[in-house]
Amino acid sequence: MPTHGHKAEAQRRGTKLAALFQFTPQPLSARLGPILLYGVFGLLMFGPLAFGGVEPWSIFVLEAGSALLFLLWVTRQCLDNQVKIRANRLFWPMGAFGLLIFFQIAFHTTAYRHDSVNGALLFCAYAMLCFLSGQTLLGSAQARKLAVILSVYGCALASFSLLQGIAPNGKLYWLRQPRLGGWIYGPYVNHNHYAGLMEMLVPIPLVLALTRMAHKNERLTAAAAAAIMAGTIFLSGSRGGMLGLLVELMVLAVVVVRQQKGMRLALVTGAFLAILIGLSVWLGGVELGQRILSVSASARSEISGDLRWNIDRDAFKMFLKRPISGWGLGTFPTVYPQFRSFYTNFFVNEAHDDYMQLLVETGLLGFGIMVWYVILLYRQAWKKIGHWTSDVSGAVALASLLGVTGILVHSTVDFNLQIPANAAFFYVLCTIAAADPFAQPLRKRRAIKRPAEEIVPASEVV
Repeated sequence: MPTHGHKAEAQRRGTKLAALFQFTPQPLSARLGPILLYGVFGLLMFGPLAFGGVEPWSIFVLEAGSALLFLLWVTRQCLDNQVKIRANRLFWPMGAFGLLIFFQIAFHTTAYRHDSVNGALLFCAYAMLCFLSGQTLLGSAQARKLAVILSVYGCALASFSLLQGIAPNGKLYWLRQPRLGGWIYGPYVNHNHYAGLMEMLVPIPLVLALTRMAHKNERLTAAAAAAIMAGTIFLSGSRGGMLGLLVELMVLAVVVVRQQKGMRLALVTGAFLAILIGLSVWLGGVELGQRILSVSASARSEISGDLRWNIDRDAFKMFLKRPISGWGLGTFPTVYPQFRSFYTNFFVNEAHDDYMQLLVETGLLGFGIMVWYVILLYRQAWKKIGHWTSDVSGAVALASLLGVTGILVHSTVDFNLQIPANAAFFYVLCTIAAADPFAQPLRKRRAIKRPAEEIVPASEVV
């Protein structure tokens, strides 16, 4: 017959088994958090796959998706019966820029109201994604998961682009013929915009490979992913992309040396750059070298360097006509034909210089807000990168800042920030770089084991 001890043991085992399979339902508001976080970054990753988000249907998905996610965030606040907003210094210049756009539309200072309204809707989508990323990305564990996801995403996209570059047929995904032609690379009609995306993604696995927050095998895998992604920038033939990537690596080297992280990291960065250039030249061959040197020559269906200078000169004349508030957001392709000083078969839809286009469309007011935005960005991000090799907040800030720096350099010769997919990534990275540090989880206290010789027998105690 079972004794009392056996019954107690069986009851204890039953209690443990019940606790093991016990299901504790989470509140709905808690379950909405991960949906919001991965919804935001899922929408960001959708844009490049949809040809950069430049077509009406993909723009609609970006705008409608961001609006739905924002409504979901509002629903979560209502369920919690309180409004929690995580502030970010960059929200001030973003709000000022929004007021400027509202002024252009409301007071009819824009040259074409329809274009400005469309530009305002896109700006609202970017603003909502930035806001939501700041409210949902709150922990270091989330940041690590997103770093891995974006690294895998970038490496997979680069591998596909590399394969498509080896066996091209002049079609996107080997299926769709671009309506106006272009220099296809990856899912983008324009190879420069593919390079712009990779400039923002390469620093994520590269910084991960240099930190002490991953195992050796993970760091080697991250370094390989970064090399593949960076190599496709060279193989895409984008000179602006190459320049942006080189500046990113130079900034990283300066950070390593100034913070005295050791010459090992500096040598690793230099070796990464040397191997990257060697592999790119080997795979790209003579064509890559000619592409780097042919600054003024036309290549395929791309606007040449000479035409870019002419566009900039004409755009400056446009700016002088309306220097304060500009011609209106999104109106450059509508107004530019009145100022064009040369003949071309190309449709000049952008200024091929994001800074010049900002001056033309929003004047000195918009340009001043941009300068305010960039200064705040670097001031806030620079405060967090002091211990980036061991601190998640610092590593995230450094990776985001490097990607943003590459685009800011590339924007002097191209228009990545006029491409919705790239612009959305850019502004979200800026928001993450300037956000407050992640909350550090409380460390579990570990019991300290005393050495055997310190243990005094009870018989010896007086």
